[in-house]
Amino acid sequence: MADKKFMTKSQLIAYFAEKLGMTKKQVGEMFGDLAALAAKEVKRAGAFVLPDIGKLVLVKRAARMGRNPATGEAIKIPAKTVVKARLAKAFKEAVVPPKK
Repeated sequence: MADKKFMTKSQLIAYFAEKLGMTKKQVGEMFGDLAALAAKEVKRAGAFVLPDIGKLVLVKRAARMGRNPATGEAIKIPAKTVVKARLAKAFKEAVVPPKK
């Protein structure tokens, strides 16, 4: 996978600026506002939906026992809250078609 090039933020902004007939600055501000809104809504409501892509959700992880990979010693991993992305079924199937 090292030979594949991923789209950078500036390439993404340039693509949408051209497609929507907006300036790169306007599109960059729009993406910044979208990220800020997503963070605010996940914090407030516990979820944020990106239509046709998926949902960002707040998940509480329980405390559990784990192992230190260097020493093999058992350690207690504390409970914590994390953000997870749950992809929409249609999006997953568009990227990786289901087996028949």
